[in-house]
Amino acid sequence: MPPILSLRHYNQDQIIHSHQHTQLVFGLQGQLDFEIDGRGSRIHQQLLAVVPSAAQHACDSVNGSLCLVVDLPDLDWMRTRLGHHADSARRMLDQAAALRLSATQNQLVTWLSASPINDPIIAEQGAVLLLASLASGCEPIGRRSPLPLDAIHAHIDRHLAHPLEVRDLARLTGLSVQRFHHRFVNETGKTPQEFIRLRRLHEGRELIVSTQLPIGEIATRVGYSSQSAFTAALSREYGSTPRVLRREPRDKTRG
Repeated sequence: MPPILSLRHYNQDQIIHSHQHTQLVFGLQGQLDFEIDGRGSRIHQQLLAVVPSAAQHACDSVNGSLCLVVDLPDLDWMRTRLGHHADSARRMLDQAAALRLSATQNQLVTWLSASPINDPIIAEQGAVLLLASLASGCEPIGRRSPLPLDAIHAHIDRHLAHPLEVRDLARLTGLSVQRFHHRFVNETGKTPQEFIRLRRLHEGRELIVSTQLPIGEIATRVGYSSQSAFTAALSREYGSTPRVLRREPRDKTRG
């Protein structure tokens, strides 16, 4: 039985084998092409491959890669070390899969990879911490649901008058701030901060055109600390001051 934790370099030489213990392979650097029971995936940073006991698997890395590998002892070891996490961990390990780590889980993997894992105490305790964290949940690759953008947009619109931070939006989705930011950019083409800024200005412009509310009150309603800051932001985005924007509908009516 190999050590519980080890760092392994992979290259273009393909490895094809199976073993009588469960293995977890965490990407650290580069990209590892992995195939388990005929199902292919690519493992890189923040991803891991679950290799169940006796599963035939193959891997190679054209440009080289570095991975943290966890070779797990038997189920009795898991039950003894993991306590109430053992059943969840066992279910996760029963099937071959490629999984995506949360930001916190990835930090733990990075920390362990830089630790003296040749020390048996550190290796065992590190593996226990990692398994307990994984048992709380990982995201299967290729089964990702889209972000609930309607709910996110509604939340932003309801709270335009108040400070809005990315972590408030991430909390709606159950994702870490880093993962939410990455997903939001991929799905909308804008960062969360940019989207919030544009929603503030859009709503401010609508209030200027459709109401006679004072500009200072509108600025407050859409989250600006001062009328001058709101005016400057509006002018940069639309090329017009609030006064000009308010006058435009009247000018068109007269024309």
